[in-house]
Amino acid sequence: MDFYEKIRSLPTQPGVYLYKNAEGEVIYVGKAKNLRARVRSYLLEASQANAKTGSLMREAVDLDYILVANEHEALALENNLIKQRHPRFNILLRDDKTYPYVKLTLGDRFPKVFVTRRLRKDGAAYYGPYFPGNLAYRIVELIHRSFLIPSCNVDLSRFHPRACLQYYIHRCLGPCVEGFTTLEAYANAVRDTQLFLEGRHAELERSLNARMLAAAEAEQFEAAARLRDQLSTVHQLQEKQRVATVEQSDDADVFGYHFEAGSLAVNLFHVRAGKIVDRREFFWDELPDLLEPPAPDGIPDQSDIPSTASPEPPASQSNDSANTEPQLRAGSVFSALLKQLYIDQQYVPRTILTPVDFPDREALATLLTERTGHRIELIVPQRGEKRSLVDLAGQNAKQSYTQRFRVLEPSRKAIQEALADVLMLPELPRRIECFDISHIQGAETVASLVVWEDGKMNKQLYRKFKVLTVLGVDDFASMREVVHRRYRRLLDGINSASNQTIAPAGEEPPSSETTELASAKSKLARPSKEPQSLPSLILIDGGLGQLHAAAEALESLGLTTQPLASIAKREEVIYLYGHEDEPIVLDRRSPVLHLIQLIRDESHRFAVGYHRTRRAMRDRASELTDIPGVGALTRQRLLSHFGSLRDVQLATPESLAAVVPRKTAQAIWQHFHSSQNQDARPA
Repeated sequence: MDFYEKIRSLPTQPGVYLYKNAEGEVIYVGKAKNLRARVRSYLLEASQANAKTGSLMREAVDLDYILVANEHEALALENNLIKQRHPRFNILLRDDKTYPYVKLTLGDRFPKVFVTRRLRKDGAAYYGPYFPGNLAYRIVELIHRSFLIPSCNVDLSRFHPRACLQYYIHRCLGPCVEGFTTLEAYANAVRDTQLFLEGRHAELERSLNARMLAAAEAEQFEAAARLRDQLSTVHQLQEKQRVATVEQSDDADVFGYHFEAGSLAVNLFHVRAGKIVDRREFFWDELPDLLEPPAPDGIPDQSDIPSTASPEPPASQSNDSANTEPQLRAGSVFSALLKQLYIDQQYVPRTILTPVDFPDREALATLLTERTGHRIELIVPQRGEKRSLVDLAGQNAKQSYTQRFRVLEPSRKAIQEALADVLMLPELPRRIECFDISHIQGAETVASLVVWEDGKMNKQLYRKFKVLTVLGVDDFASMREVVHRRYRRLLDGINSASNQTIAPAGEEPPSSETTELASAKSKLARPSKEPQSLPSLILIDGGLGQLHAAAEALESLGLTTQPLASIAKREEVIYLYGHEDEPIVLDRRSPVLHLIQLIRDESHRFAVGYHRTRRAMRDRASELTDIPGVGALTRQRLLSHFGSLRDVQLATPESLAAVVPRKTAQAIWQHFHSSQNQDARPA
């Protein structure tokens, strides 16, 4: 059927329509109360030389549609299709800050609990989202302490010979070692965790109380004490929840925006219990080249108008050159943004404040009310305290725009917070250590370690490694060796420092002379600037292979919860260990990406520089080993004393004899001077 004939034959029922290009790709998804009237309106707009609608209609060659029962179903289906297909002409949600969920892997034999930022259909249970972001980490930490469910990366489908540190500090039941726990005990802990995360505290309290009494009667007093502590934790949480629910009606989300020079910044304030608890930012620097479809049934589209009572947007949401620049269709943006944000969310606040009106605002509010079970109000405030909140969000959006699009350097703390948020770090990163491997076809394989600390590169902590156990080209084995050497030494230093205690009673304290000698030996044993703690993040220059090699080295040392990530060259994709199936792709303007690239490039530079030095030393020293009586140690002594092979060639026999035996010195001098004499002879 011809494209235009298909449009003319569309039904007049509610539904969703999908425009396709010549390659069969979906390029636009829309919804309508009356499919035929809405889709035919595109032909009218294109014939009136509307550039954006014309762009869509020139590229579209086919049309599909799906009928639904009402407009609410059309809204939900449109949202799902946009998220699945990512059509080029739709306004897509681009979020620099995604809030975390708590994930309980119920499909595993021994479930674990993690913090994640993506919902997947993998049989796991997801709880959240939580904001501020560190709330999810605090909840997982509470689960570790109270219910002893781990979040390590150890494979629990098989048993291991020994447990990690988490078991011995009583934050894990130890399912990795046979005999440490039972399936029944672990299942009870998982069930308690589920009740806790689902907010079913009364049921959890009854279960814990019954098991505590049973354990006490059986004289299992340690188990009873642990259950008593869990019961106390639940009581405290219940008291906090009672206080919070009094002001539950004050929960709101507040939006503001700033548009300038074709780029848009949107700020979202989360207001909970009457207080602003967090802020979220959205950015678009390339808005889709499409005019949003006009309202159905010939009604003019009002999505550009901020509100009927406020025709002029606030100063923070406009610019001085508004007459010479294209006007933003803010209503279309907020219509798309709110649908993508809230339709699939488990929790939606009772009030959502937006700076502009849009045609399907009431329909969206009704849909959200049906899905959440409580009334949702979508309000465009005109005056009063609510309007002040919207204006405040708009002013913050202007600051976000300035920082993002005018390339102002954000503060160190802002970068740390963004980095912790993107890489799901439990705390603000203070030190990042980055590794890289360098070689040429397996020859002179070396590695580098560079350190970012407190906002800048700390060159005093840089380290060079000569790979010792790997032959040929094997970047994975080289990375495994270097990471193991680094953190084995670091752990040894931490352990030795913690073991330096006061002499036991009955022993004489060491003399001052002995203490000075021990101090001197300690300074010689390791550099004074060597860190005494593990880094906030270990960064690997490479892909999944290098990442897993580093993880194997850390796991062999018992470091199963150490944050670890890698950045792949060219694609600039970040892989977080334990979440490899959710690669992180940051915007090219993101300061977090710029920081990670800076650290990665510095490690690469340092590794390449060391490799070139090693290769030059090998090349310039190879001739010395051809001289009888000169071995590796003699060669090293000569190069250390004279500095270069050229200086060794120019040295006199007396100078050489000051470093090596006289007979060897004479052989070296004759080797270089006889070859020079032979080169000087006429042919």
